Amino acid sequence: MQAALLRRVSTSLLVAAPGIVLRITGVELHPVAEMLVYGAAVVAAAFLLAWAAEAAQKDISGALAIALLALIAILPEYAVDLYYAFRSGSDPEYLHYAAANMTGSNRLLLGFGWPLVVLVSLVVARRALRRGASASAAAATGATGPTKPSAGATGSGTPRAPRALRLPKEHRLDIGFLAILALLAFAIPLIGSIPLWFGAILILVFGLYLWRAGLTHGDEEPDFVGPAALIAGMDRRPRRATIVALFVVSATIILMSAEPFAEALVASGASLGIDSYFLVQWLAPLASESPEFIIAVMFALRGMGPAAIGTLIASKVNQWSLLVGSLPVAHSIGGGPTALALDARQIEEFTLTATQTLLGVAMILALRFSWSSAIGLAALFAVQFVVTDTSGRYVLSAIQAALAIAFIVAHRRELRATLSAPFRRTQAVGTPVPEPARGSRG
Repeated sequence: MQAALLRRVSTSLLVAAPGIVLRITGVELHPVAEMLVYGAAVVAAAFLLAWAAEAAQKDISGALAIALLALIAILPEYAVDLYYAFRSGSDPEYLHYAAANMTGSNRLLLGFGWPLVVLVSLVVARRALRRGASASAAAATGATGPTKPSAGATGSGTPRAPRALRLPKEHRLDIGFLAILALLAFAIPLIGSIPLWFGAILILVFGLYLWRAGLTHGDEEPDFVGPAALIAGMDRRPRRATIVALFVVSATIILMSAEPFAEALVASGASLGIDSYFLVQWLAPLASESPEFIIAVMFALRGMGPAAIGTLIASKVNQWSLLVGSLPVAHSIGGGPTALALDARQIEEFTLTATQTLLGVAMILALRFSWSSAIGLAALFAVQFVVTDTSGRYVLSAIQAALAIAFIVAHRRELRATLSAPFRRTQAVGTPVPEPARGSRG
């Protein structure tokens, strides 16, 4: 077991090594080469970080573990985004990059990550049902006689194909916080900046979120996958020592790589004739969030769809609260004013991101994520890469807002319970169970 873990960790360190060597020696390469080298280091460190954060749930149970896992998993994104915000305090040329990474990763997480997890979960659930139906049919041909159709089966005895992923009631806490943050997000394009006082409010919301999550305790140990399972299987003392070591090593790699990676993204855009804003907004999130997507998909493949989507929802809460709230703080520390000013493009991006978040929340108010909603969400996300002009982006934002209102009206009975969830006493959290179809377990 230790040998297998050592191989995984060694591979990640070997991937990160070229970037660390370049950083220590001060050797400079072509911007595109630096982008690839330092980007690989960020990805490798993100994997180490994700393994350690997941294994830490062995010692920290309940919703707090999910919240901390989501926070730690997106630390690479924090490092890159806060660097741009800090640099913009003294160099106005970096101002329009300050929130680019955040809006890109935020929309990537919801527009690609959520649908991916839901669709994978439903495919796994359908295969499980087919295997169950085959086993029942085989048993029916034996001496025990015919079996009765289950509650989730059709009149012919064939199980119904799952069409939605059902979420546990405990997810209302995260969804409630995300709903509040989605409403607060609309203030940013209206103000035209992110003032320090508004950032303080968002950080306070994040603190309240962690506090409320800490009041919820799980009764069962979570399932671990991959290297995290190897770490979680250790005795307490070596397990905790390994987790701390991985945290320290990965954080060191991220801090050493964030600045040169961020600079290389901007320089590579000019070198390749590609919009630097596009690289900052989309390439950096792909590097920093790839481990989180992989872990979520692994959960979904093991029939743990609610746990997978729960982690991604918690990441959205972290992005809209702590990350956005920290941007004006980093900007002012870097020598800028107390408000992070947004140009026309960033106002457009925040509007598009806020309406998408509101739509995502509206879709899952009833704790049910259907395959059609997942496909629609992914389709709207894909459209934005075709519709690139300002007027088209605002039309797309209006469409997302209209759809969100329609879902809210359809799920209006769930609205009060969701919005009050962050402020009422939470119950003990059981193990999330994927239940895509009524009467059937996915």
